[in-house]
Amino acid sequence: MIHALVGVLPQFLFLGLMLAIAYVPLGDWMAKVYQSEKDWAVEKAVYAVLRVDPKRGQTWKGYSRALLAFSLASVLVLYAIQRLQTVLPSWGNPRDEAVEPYMAFNTAASFVSNTNWQSYSGEDTLTNGAQMLGLTVQNFASAAVGLCVAVALIRGLAHLGYPRDSRVGGGQPGISGGTVPQGLIGNFWVDLTRGLIRVLLPLSFIVALVLIFLGTMQTFGSNVVTSLGVDIPRAPVASQEAIKLLGTNGGGIFGANSAHPFENPTAFTNVIEIWSLLVISFSMIRTYGTMVGSQKQAYTLLSVAGGIWAVMVGLVSWAQDTPVGAAARAAGANMEGIEQRLGIPASALFAVSTTGTSTGAVDSMHDSYGPLGGGLLILNMLFGEIAPGGVGTGLYGLLIVSILAVFIGGLLVGRTPEFLGNKIGKPEISAVCLYTLTMPILVLAGVGASVARWKLVEESATNFGLPGSPNNAHGLSEVLYAFVSASNNNGSAFGGLTVTDPWWQVTLGLAMLLGRFLPIVFALYLAGSVAEQKRTATTSGSLPTAGATFATLTVGVILLVAALTFFPVLTLGPISEALL
Repeated sequence: MIHALVGVLPQFLFLGLMLAIAYVPLGDWMAKVYQSEKDWAVEKAVYAVLRVDPKRGQTWKGYSRALLAFSLASVLVLYAIQRLQTVLPSWGNPRDEAVEPYMAFNTAASFVSNTNWQSYSGEDTLTNGAQMLGLTVQNFASAAVGLCVAVALIRGLAHLGYPRDSRVGGGQPGISGGTVPQGLIGNFWVDLTRGLIRVLLPLSFIVALVLIFLGTMQTFGSNVVTSLGVDIPRAPVASQEAIKLLGTNGGGIFGANSAHPFENPTAFTNVIEIWSLLVISFSMIRTYGTMVGSQKQAYTLLSVAGGIWAVMVGLVSWAQDTPVGAAARAAGANMEGIEQRLGIPASALFAVSTTGTSTGAVDSMHDSYGPLGGGLLILNMLFGEIAPGGVGTGLYGLLIVSILAVFIGGLLVGRTPEFLGNKIGKPEISAVCLYTLTMPILVLAGVGASVARWKLVEESATNFGLPGSPNNAHGLSEVLYAFVSASNNNGSAFGGLTVTDPWWQVTLGLAMLLGRFLPIVFALYLAGSVAEQKRTATTSGSLPTAGATFATLTVGVILLVAALTFFPVLTLGPISEALL
């Protein structure tokens, strides 16, 4: 244990320092972005093209309709780009065939839902044109959508309304004076545009330049064939690499993802990439504290997310550093599937960070992790990816869990369940429960239906043996990992499961869409419900929602929900494999 912690500690501390430096300025900048009443010239041009009135706020219903309409259009456009890639500009690597229909649907669902699950090898299937016009665009758009939902929920909880709303009438006071209609949580099109232009594009440009400087490929040149007949693909990698990480997307140009030296050439770029996939999610917690006017609330959430992330880094590092089996003991560690230029500490740090967010990028093959290490990565996703979670999704996931903790804590001590002056009544707790139950239902239903088709699993899983054997348990783990990853919009995989069959393409695609948009609707409903309330003052009868006690309660609720829901299937999968 000590050896594992010593190995990962230097990189962990350096990464923590880099995140701490960015936390305040980036968090405060995002708060300013979403609270400003001034539009940039380029934003005004976008609103004019879209025929959007930026001074018209939306209720949760209007916000939801706009978000769902935008996402549906994105799915259709991305599907069309894949099916028509043979006639669209290739920009260096033309393809003779279009993406087949089932795979095109799965990929469209994947990238629009911020999952970026890839059932194909990017360098062999898609043109550079399809990658840039389709996938890269959705990397930006899906991340911006997540930011929108988080900000809308903050506005609802803090009763910020939409102070620039052009309508004047009865309602709550606006920040800049006057009154605005009650129940407004923002304008989706304004939030989407600002997230893209003021947050994601500038950060991606900077990170892309850093990666190019450090050796990541960026070219439109065609593939190179060596004298030995080896086909070396080339592509504009760095530009997509930046947003795949910053937007917690995860889909790379190459099938090997960030284990590929063209995407992640050195140990230093590895740390930069981990920082990129964590920085917005952690800084978003600061944004929440700034917008609600209480950094104590933010530090409480930060301690929950950061604490779980740090503990999981230590556990996975220990699990992978502990030799299991004769081959691992002979080699000195579980190095199978891990790049030797990175080693176990860097790989474990990346693996925990990518499964703790909704990223899905990998710098090692998770299917080759030991039973305990692989099981911990599955568990990390089963927490709901709130440590620190995806861009936007992590924050509103943490807020949902916090409200559930308030409700449970209030019942235990006999206090009124309140959060930020909002009473947690039947509508609010119903939204919270529906949000919380969506992912478990999708995971368990998907795994159960797939395992029932055992012949398909036998054909698809590289590890499939007799009941009671380690291979059988690992085969179940591969199926479990797939649906956990899809339903949580993570996108990483136990690569031993071949998912090209239509059954996998359709079921996993539906799990991605439902796992993304049902929770979003429930979160927006919650935002609208509390926004319509009359905010009450915090009294001695209110349960404190800041401090170590509440942080401990929140962590307990996270562990309790995950343990009660998933312990049986984890027992049949990774736990059984570890014991056999």
